[in-house]
Amino acid sequence: MEYSTDFVLALISRIHTKSAEFTNSRLPQENGLVSSHGFILFQLAEKEKLTMKDIASIINRDKSTTTVLIKKLLDKGLVKQESSSDDKRIKYITLTAKGKKLNSLTSSISRELLDVCYQGFSQQEKETLLSLLCRLNGNIENSLKATLKATS
Repeated sequence: MEYSTDFVLALISRIHTKSAEFTNSRLPQENGLVSSHGFILFQLAEKEKLTMKDIASIINRDKSTTTVLIKKLLDKGLVKQESSSDDKRIKYITLTAKGKKLNSLTSSISRELLDVCYQGFSQQEKETLLSLLCRLNGNIENSLKATLKATS
């Protein structure tokens, strides 16, 4: 299928879907995890501990979806949940040793995916692509903020 500039969002969506398929095809099938779980593990490795609200925001999912994803990680012993010492209603999610080990695998899968995606790209092309996608994302976010502000 050929794409025109009018179909850029469809292409981005397709890339997202194919990236998830790539990642899922390389995850151990017996653990029942998907690419979203890997992204959560990565974020926890980067930030050490996050609230459920933080995770939902980072992975761009609603609270109920995030809760289901985290529950599976808890059940698998990949993360643990702790209450904040300041406010018991706030729960922090952190990686376990088992989660850190799996994060190493998911990180290598992500690196492999990036290598595939960037085949034949120069460093300048990678930077240009990132810059343009950030601008596109910023435009959409700014529009959403303006719409939310106007309706509240």
